[in-house]
Amino acid sequence: MMKYLSLPDNATRILPFYLAMEEFAARIIGEDDIFFQWQVEPTVIFGRNQLIANEVNVEYCREHGIAFYRRRSGGGCVYADQDNIMFSYITRSDEVQTTFSRYTSAVATMLQGLGLNASASDRNDVLIDGLKVSGNAFYHIPGRSIVHGTMLFDTNMEHMLNAITPSREKLSSKGVESVRNHITTLSEHLSMDIETFKRHVRESLCDGEIKLTADDVAEIEKLTLPYLEPSFLWGNDPQCEVERGGRIEGVGSIHASVELKHGMIQDLRLKGDFLPLRENASDLLLDKLRGAKLDTNTLRAALAGCDVGQWILNLSNEQLITLLTN
Repeated sequence: MMKYLSLPDNATRILPFYLAMEEFAARIIGEDDIFFQWQVEPTVIFGRNQLIANEVNVEYCREHGIAFYRRRSGGGCVYADQDNIMFSYITRSDEVQTTFSRYTSAVATMLQGLGLNASASDRNDVLIDGLKVSGNAFYHIPGRSIVHGTMLFDTNMEHMLNAITPSREKLSSKGVESVRNHITTLSEHLSMDIETFKRHVRESLCDGEIKLTADDVAEIEKLTLPYLEPSFLWGNDPQCEVERGGRIEGVGSIHASVELKHGMIQDLRLKGDFLPLRENASDLLLDKLRGAKLDTNTLRAALAGCDVGQWILNLSNEQLITLLTN
């Protein structure tokens, strides 16, 4: 069971505060398993490896007062508001897949306790009757793992569909309208209100409480500041000579920016809603591929003895090579 991390007041805060709260819990609090849930005003949050221009409809967000922020974890772009509960789980673990599996299984079991046909998927989502109700992302600091994700109690579907700009790969494979056929909300299945559901979550997943102090909140607010830096929000997308992209089943969308010199790879940056198992996945791949020519046999030789699936969830060497050489 987890310990519930609570704030000393009920103030509504910006989304980066809660990301910083996760960091505070991971670095400062010694408890093995910590959990908390939170809500924000309308906000888009996108993964650390995503291109903001590809994922966020900035103009729509500004017109409708929707904030947008980048997080440190990988994965895709999501919309959150007061009807959408966010979950945060911090644990003493280095095993990514074990952590994901344990957490999503616990959430699915919690929903099953309400009589729902809930299950955890191999993409680290939680489903009800086969439809996605919760998506989750992960990042790691030494000795600690952080999983956070959505729980769609209800939401403003118009904002969800318009604030997030799907990539062309997503549009072609799903279509915007089909999004409605891939997700569900708890309000469609439960008669309870959101506060009653939140109490059920806490009682089911947690067996104790850790109360933060005003001084703790002040420290968390300091940790919030890097998320607000323009350089972090907008990212540093390098100018590259070759662009490759596609959607890989079970992996997600990957956009590769490759800088070549004399036909050989000098730089490689990966963006998309894939789930990195290492924070520096692009750097690890570049270490293997720098100096290699952009052809199948050379890339295969450069990756010999290496399994890129250890760095990016479910990605095989051949899938990466096909992506880069297509």
